[in-house]
Amino acid sequence: MTQKDITFVADFLTEHFNEAPELYNRKGKYFNVERVGQYLKDEDDDLVSPPNTEGNQWFNFLKNSTHLKESPLLFPYYPEKSLHFVKRQMEGVIDQCLQKPADVIGKSVHQAVCMSLYKTSESEDSTPQLFKLPFLWNDKTSNIHYVLFTILENSISKIYILRRHTDTSRSVSNGILAVEFGNFLNNSISDSSDSRCYSCLDAHFYDDETVTVVLKESVEQEGKERVLAQLPLS
Repeated sequence: MTQKDITFVADFLTEHFNEAPELYNRKGKYFNVERVGQYLKDEDDDLVSPPNTEGNQWFNFLKNSTHLKESPLLFPYYPEKSLHFVKRQMEGVIDQCLQKPADVIGKSVHQAVCMSLYKTSESEDSTPQLFKLPFLWNDKTSNIHYVLFTILENSISKIYILRRHTDTSRSVSNGILAVEFGNFLNNSISDSSDSRCYSCLDAHFYDDETVTVVLKESVEQEGKERVLAQLPLS
């Protein structure tokens, strides 16, 4: 150890382990404990050395504010308690806030339709992630929900568009359809379909009538690897 290390230890002992007669009446607490560690104890007991909040700008601000002093929006401060105690208090409040919405939402949700998109093997370990790019869009003008997604394994060149009416009792035509890109961007008839096939890297709704897609050539060539296309939904 260097002399600097020894000085640090000595200063620590001097600051935190001086005799504290005011603590003698506390069972087993005859000296000041390290001030960080006391906050991490999972106990409901009061802190041995609570923090000094004198001069704290935030506390002074709250004390002088008639509107914020008793505001239910501010989480109460427990200067005598550890972080574990405060954490349990906060978790209890959050659970209480979320329980009612969870009950209401849970009771209002029901299955409107069921569609089989693909089948997987029995073993979950060997099942790859096939469902990708789920992007949701709500057309408030026509009251229709859209979901864009791709299925990786057998239809890499397609994006699927699922649409449902926000009123579950009503249906829409072509509830689900696929858009295949393939080789539709070929410049000439001599281009082979294998070398100029496109797959979808990403797809989002640009607005209610337009879909933006990022396409990738299956055989990459310099300067021709990516295509940004905007497709009319119609």
